[in-house]
Amino acid sequence: MTIFQRIIDREISADVVFEDELSLAFRDISPQAPVHIVIIPKRAIPSLAESVDTDEQLLGHLLVVARKVAGQLQLNDGYRTVINCGRDGGQTVNHIHVHLLGGRQLVWPPG
Repeated sequence: MTIFQRIIDREISADVVFEDELSLAFRDISPQAPVHIVIIPKRAIPSLAESVDTDEQLLGHLLVVARKVAGQLQLNDGYRTVINCGRDGGQTVNHIHVHLLGGRQLVWPPG
């Protein structure tokens, strides 16, 4: 069981900023920007590489949630969404998640 599943199951507390029947969004405990939110589906998908075509609606939903949370947190000057995939892509939890970063000027390339 991943840490994200434990958050979904309320075994571990999180600073939740958004929740609906499909997803949960909470503040990252090690923020990389002034605003750093992690958005997860309540149904576990290990990674983007392991998603299937029938996950299309849920994956799109995560981006819609990112937009809603960005508006809720007034990231009016912009923000970044990131999905890490696999070890070389920087994925550390085997439960797909979207990082929403903002609150400062973000640089490119990210590194």
